[in-house]
Amino acid sequence: MLGVGQKFPAYSVTATVALDMKSAFKEITNNDFEGKWKVYFFWPKDFTFVCPTEIAAFGKANKEFADRDAQVLGGSTDSEFVHHAWRTHHPDLKDLPFPMLADVKHELTTALGILDPGAGVAQRATFIVDPQGVIRFVMVTDLSVGRNPQEVLRVLDALQSDELCPCNWQKGEATIKVG
Repeated sequence: MLGVGQKFPAYSVTATVALDMKSAFKEITNNDFEGKWKVYFFWPKDFTFVCPTEIAAFGKANKEFADRDAQVLGGSTDSEFVHHAWRTHHPDLKDLPFPMLADVKHELTTALGILDPGAGVAQRATFIVDPQGVIRFVMVTDLSVGRNPQEVLRVLDALQSDELCPCNWQKGEATIKVG
């Protein structure tokens, strides 16, 4: 699995970005959202039980990420059409403000090292990538355990502070000063 300090891989995938079929799909690459922080989070499968709770929570927190100049991008190995059907039929996903990446060829999940060898789906992985394309945070949980977007925001705040941040540090609190 790629880790902190490594370059996020080049990719090009189709993403679901809207419900209207005329504008539902868009090609997204690693060059999009240049100059921004990016928060990528992957889930195992659409139409499951834990995944929509996380996706909806990231959607509700999207403005907080945007306020930090960060673009949220979610994804799985499902197709853009499956993403669209799920967004259309799940009330918590209809108004998602971020793209749902469709890694149907498993190229991005393989390059990241997060394709689950047993299940053949994306692991529940989160990456924070800085504006230069360098991975600054990685977290992977078991397929059955959801994430906390507020913790991802806390880590993003800490990374953007460019300071030494103690355990449980929150934005606005004192950082550690050496010397």
